[in-house]
Amino acid sequence: MDFDQPLPRELKAVRSASLFWLEERACDLGLSQRLDPVWVQVNAAPDGTHYLRPALWHSLSHRPDVPRQLRCELLITLRAGDRVRSLLDVLPDDFTPLPKVTSREEGMQVSQLFDRAFSVREWLLREGEGADRL
Repeated sequence: MDFDQPLPRELKAVRSASLFWLEERACDLGLSQRLDPVWVQVNAAPDGTHYLRPALWHSLSHRPDVPRQLRCELLITLRAGDRVRSLLDVLPDDFTPLPKVTSREEGMQVSQLFDRAFSVREWLLREGEGADRL
């Protein structure tokens, strides 16, 4: 992969089934930034829309067999309607086909949601569950 490749400037909207698959894939590949797939399946809204926006390119120098990934900021819609932030490493070939947010208005709203959302760790602590649940 071309290391001079610019970071994609696309906001992706993903359904829960796609999010579950991306989390499982990151887990199977041993990527650094991911959540426990079981936690995501238990807590993410089954019919929710979740958002990914690339933050940086990431690679595992100690594992040259694993391709470079996009480290994405992730906004998860939870079953109770709350939204939480996390990070998720995604392979570029998995990121590209995901549906793009094309509405400027939706993009602005999502950006504000990212700014206001608790991190998963903060949410767990607030809910009294403890961050060790991940």
